[in-house]
Amino acid sequence: MAPASTPHIAHRTHTLDTTEVANTPENTGTAGLLLAAGGGRRLGGRPKALLDHRGRPLVEHAVRVLREGGCARVYVVLGAAAEQVRARARLDGCVTVDNPDWSEGMGTSLRTGLNSLATDTTCTTALVSLVDQPGIGPEAVARVLAARGTGLAAASYDGARGHPVLFAANRWAEVARTAVGDRGARAYLVEHAAELTLVECGDVAEAYDIDLPGDLVHLK
Repeated sequence: MAPASTPHIAHRTHTLDTTEVANTPENTGTAGLLLAAGGGRRLGGRPKALLDHRGRPLVEHAVRVLREGGCARVYVVLGAAAEQVRARARLDGCVTVDNPDWSEGMGTSLRTGLNSLATDTTCTTALVSLVDQPGIGPEAVARVLAARGTGLAAASYDGARGHPVLFAANRWAEVARTAVGDRGARAYLVEHAAELTLVECGDVAEAYDIDLPGDLVHLK
């Protein structure tokens, strides 16, 4: 097997073997943190985790992306219709975490997830992704994971910061403290922009969200 490639930073042309990244020993301390608590208010109250994608709940697709991209374990933050999600979606091997305050915004889910991760002393890195971005696949996850050594990294799309976002464990407490409303980690990332490594993923992923009825065309 060839040596692992360096992450795709800025706009350098690069191809990363995602199978190789998934088998890298350094990934054993990496957890994917999937935020999947949203109630889909602008979708008529349809919980995003349960949206149909390729015949299965969207949350299953998002979990598979994290695993195939190299996350050794996956934490899933649930909120709206949490019990229905557990009943309908195959989340075997995932740690599911309930966010009772999900209606107050994504920031509460990020806090809930990071606080749960903090109880796992073997976890050193969190890769945060959103359930409603099915255009982001394993290749983007693998590229951002390859930048884990920086301790703070995010995918970028034509230079614009997006998801997934990677945080070393020593940053979790401050990220959680600053995560409010629907801003998530935005305030933290702006404050620490000089330390942030942007990993260009626009050639392998599309960072659209499933927010409005018109966005449902992206689901298959």
